[in-house]
Amino acid sequence: TAVRQKVQIAAPLHYRNLIRRHRRFLTPAAAKTKALQGTEPEPLAGFAMRPPPSPPLLPLLLLLVLLPSPPAVAAAAGPTSLEALRAAAGRRGASPATQERAAAGVLRRLLPSHALSFRFQIDPKGGVCGDSSCFRISNVDGSSKGGAEILIQGNTAVELASGLHWYLKYWCGVHISWDKTGGAQLASVPSPGSLPRVKGTAVKVERPVPWNYYQNVVTSSYSFVWWDWRRWEKEIDWMALQGINLPLAFTGQEAVWQKVFKSFNVTDRDLDDFFGGPAFLAWARMGNLHAWGGPLSQNWLDQQLALQKKILSRMIELGMVPVLPSFSGNVPVAFKKLFPSASITRLGEWNTVDGNPRWCCTYILDPSDALFIDVGQAFIKQQMKEYGDITSIYNCDTFNENTPPTNEPAYISSLGSAIYQAMSRGNKDAVWLMQ
Repeated sequence: TAVRQKVQIAAPLHYRNLIRRHRRFLTPAAAKTKALQGTEPEPLAGFAMRPPPSPPLLPLLLLLVLLPSPPAVAAAAGPTSLEALRAAAGRRGASPATQERAAAGVLRRLLPSHALSFRFQIDPKGGVCGDSSCFRISNVDGSSKGGAEILIQGNTAVELASGLHWYLKYWCGVHISWDKTGGAQLASVPSPGSLPRVKGTAVKVERPVPWNYYQNVVTSSYSFVWWDWRRWEKEIDWMALQGINLPLAFTGQEAVWQKVFKSFNVTDRDLDDFFGGPAFLAWARMGNLHAWGGPLSQNWLDQQLALQKKILSRMIELGMVPVLPSFSGNVPVAFKKLFPSASITRLGEWNTVDGNPRWCCTYILDPSDALFIDVGQAFIKQQMKEYGDITSIYNCDTFNENTPPTNEPAYISSLGSAIYQAMSRGNKDAVWLMQ
């Protein structure tokens, strides 16, 4: 059954503040581990062998893994909604052979001297993991000199990479982090042919939840906008090693929006007044400002779209499910002239220069206007045209650091309905991830 629902996740204010403080550390939650006839080493952060986290952290855990918490949403979704969503993601995923090669690529870039020391094997039919997501680490007996010593099995390449990280950390004393927090410290890894053997038959580590979410909507302006493919490749490898399988993928969306808005007769000059510059993309996307730091050159737009296609290709090869952007209602001011009968509202001032209209106060389509659905579904379909049918999960955060034009609950409700209708008309399996 196709999953057609808006997934909204709420948490008390003190949990939201906790999330804000820890946004950079959205690694997988505690997981249960089964050591098969062997001694259990210390747990890896992300696939832990200790008991589940204490109750105060539970709402944070639920937020990170996309579990719908409001009772009404859970009831509408049904008891098998997450399983259906996982199945849909699997249908869009890369083949087992492609994912095995992708996991081997992570190893080759991380530890090229040991590229032949590990064997990776996808478990597509559940013979190892059953209905759960897992990795299983065992010895390769009778290996020839210079051959594989350790076998890592799992559902996806993310699980395989997670298993590699787990083995290196707890059997070889390795530390893998971002460069500014230590980087990859690999000197303790024994030489090929001398890797520590797994005690007992094998060690199996299962996830307690299906999704491990990563990033937020402004990281693209704080850091990512300056990255080339080499830096992105390194980050995606890090994601896989940490077990992240649900990352935001926002790069290049202005190039997609350019094509969509042009189909509504918006000109390049109009878009120069709409898109923010590279360091301010997030706030232009959220409707906080327009044109600040711009305009964006066509060369830059094309380069970002090409980069996004590389990013998405690698995420899919690793078995990740990318989260793509969707339409929140913000449109160029040119829409007022192009569609004089449309219901379009000017939003209030954000932290811009003295309320200067050159930068300040963007415009939002009223959700009751039919044009809202038309624009929203056109954006979803254009992404599918550019990237293929690679995901059913879309992000849309309404009024991020902005004030709605009215505080009437009916307006907020109708906006949410219009946003999801636009998503689902563009992709019948759409699921709304609200951060």
